[in-house]
Amino acid sequence: MSISEGAKFAWRGVTANKARSALTMLGVMIGVAAVIILVAVGAGASRSVTDTLNSLGTNTLTVTPGSNSGGFGFGMGRGAGGGGGDTGSGTSIREANLTMADAEALADPDLAPDLLHVAPVVSAASVTATLAGASHTVGTTTGSTPTYLTINNDTVVDGRAFSQSDFDSHSRVLLVGPTVAKELVGDDGTAVLDQVIRLNGKEFTVIGILEAKGSSGIQDSDDRILAPATAVQDHLAGYGNLSSISVQATSADTVDAAQAQIEAILDARHRTTSDDRDFTVMNSATFLDAASTITGTFTILLGAIAGISLLVGGIGVMNIMLVTVTERTREIGIRKAIGAGRADITFQFMLEAVILSVLGGVAGILFSYLVCQIEIAGFRAVIEPYSVVLAFGFALAVGLFFGIYPATRAASLRPIDALRYE
Repeated sequence: MSISEGAKFAWRGVTANKARSALTMLGVMIGVAAVIILVAVGAGASRSVTDTLNSLGTNTLTVTPGSNSGGFGFGMGRGAGGGGGDTGSGTSIREANLTMADAEALADPDLAPDLLHVAPVVSAASVTATLAGASHTVGTTTGSTPTYLTINNDTVVDGRAFSQSDFDSHSRVLLVGPTVAKELVGDDGTAVLDQVIRLNGKEFTVIGILEAKGSSGIQDSDDRILAPATAVQDHLAGYGNLSSISVQATSADTVDAAQAQIEAILDARHRTTSDDRDFTVMNSATFLDAASTITGTFTILLGAIAGISLLVGGIGVMNIMLVTVTERTREIGIRKAIGAGRADITFQFMLEAVILSVLGGVAGILFSYLVCQIEIAGFRAVIEPYSVVLAFGFALAVGLFFGIYPATRAASLRPIDALRYE
């Protein structure tokens, strides 16, 4: 029997019971689609995180209070900023902190020549903005200096940015993200410009609207307020320590040198060493590497879980093929009686299993492509070519593997027994 004749017999076998064949292909389709979609979701999440970190620049660093080794943000020795009490015994415990004086020390070009910009950051929690009856709980409220906008790649699209004089005079002015603006005044949000809004009951004047940055996963990057740190400390966060210090190195090549200078300056001020630091310096490259590792592992895990559903689909193919062999026992006997060999029967039933798997695989690829056009949790899934090849190849292998036993069983039937089968 020629290959073309075997293919015709296989196709007739597949189309003989269309509903059953469709359900079998559905199992394979779901398995293939699950692999592609879940890997695409992982890849999309990875790209979203990477784009967000890259938007901050490859030469940015963030100084936060607390050691990254101890996990509780406590250190030993004299208070931050050089103003603590007597710690000669080395046994007193103080809370790790960063101060304005620390930020000013880092801005000294003689001590830190590889630091281009330094901005102290103060964060206020649970801030509610109100205007003419409209109320909105702000996602992020940040106080800093004008330099922060440069470090963070922020742009004011309407109005103006606050100035150093606003910072020095504790002016109650602020910049709002597009989400905050739209929540307070509706439409495109531009009507909020020059309006006096209340933040937790304190009056602030909106002098600018920040450029939209979109969403990073479930976090809305436009749901924020930016104001002079002095005003935020006066009215929202209270005078105290900084939440962090944002730093920009002179270039991507000087990030490591800038980090070493930051650590040297703060070690001298806090009287710490590399073993007992009460602060942590993180650069964007570190964030990027960590995020890539996490999302990569996440993607592999999702793909492995989805692979189980494809395996289940393969078992479904074998189950249906076994049923088909049983139902067509008499047909097999007739074919053998008129000269079909063992190889012919094996080829026919193997090909039927492969056809079911291939058609299910193609349907799964098309379905996953349509699903990945939908935005998920603020980002769009990115189909990885390797996942398509892997899923389709696995579907084909499933058809071959799970078709072997039914095909062998069919081929091993004795013609006389098959003809007697009712």
